[in-house]
Amino acid sequence: MTTAATNLSAISRLFSSTVFRELAERGRSPLFARLLADSGLMDALLAAETVGTTFDLAFATLRKAGGRDEYVYKSALTHNILLGRHSLGTASLLTEFRAGSCKADVAILNGTSTVYEIKSERDTLSRLENQVQNYRKVFAKIYVVVAEPFIDQVLELTDSDIGVMSLARWNRVNTVREAVDRADAVCPRTVFDSLRLAEAMMILDSFGAAIPDLPNTKIREAVRQQFVLLPPQFVHAEMVRVLKRTRSLASLSSLVDRLPHSLKTAALSTKLRLKDHQRLLTTLSTPTHQAMEWAT
Repeated sequence: MTTAATNLSAISRLFSSTVFRELAERGRSPLFARLLADSGLMDALLAAETVGTTFDLAFATLRKAGGRDEYVYKSALTHNILLGRHSLGTASLLTEFRAGSCKADVAILNGTSTVYEIKSERDTLSRLENQVQNYRKVFAKIYVVVAEPFIDQVLELTDSDIGVMSLARWNRVNTVREAVDRADAVCPRTVFDSLRLAEAMMILDSFGAAIPDLPNTKIREAVRQQFVLLPPQFVHAEMVRVLKRTRSLASLSSLVDRLPHSLKTAALSTKLRLKDHQRLLTTLSTPTHQAMEWAT
């Protein structure tokens, strides 16, 4: 691996959930300090004064065309769509959400469900067909968010109801082709497998079906047998309603408002305890030169 590639990999890993969670739970991150040392940005980052401003400067390097990774795309979607068009009080963000044999990069639930499959400059399109087939079974609208060189290929590889977006700049997502809402095409069996049992039971209850009184070892299969018989459009509408409540991120609003721009997406994608929020904010104000001592 070249020095440039090593540097880029280190910068990318700064935004991993591992680093973010260490900062919040421990008030320090040895991994952060090691990655910072490998980033090739030490002079600029030490001048950034604090850990928080260090993240913003590292992100400024990561978002340059040609080196943008999945986190840059997720950040653009978060700021343009979730926080730009909606709010944490009215919409929910799901990351790494199971859909059949795949996991969705980003899904946003508001009045419907929309999944965004990211294909960055570092990706290939080899798995796209299978991913789209699986997403159809759970989400009403599908967008493939691509680097500009992929646009024509994705338009050819996907059906006309699949939306296509491109990341023109690091912070602007352009719609190339609108997605068609196909809530009628979801598969109740696949949706069931994506949900927690309690969520599936809420949907079953809202249909008026009796919840079986069985021991824990048998109840999931009994609920599944009833769930798969529900109408697809009903399942989708109720899935959106239930998940907006059970996976709500509204409690993170205060934290997200106080974080550096570059870390808002990390906060929305990483589970943190409420008691760790203030520790995270305090840790981000640590002088960068002090943070380098975490590696020892």
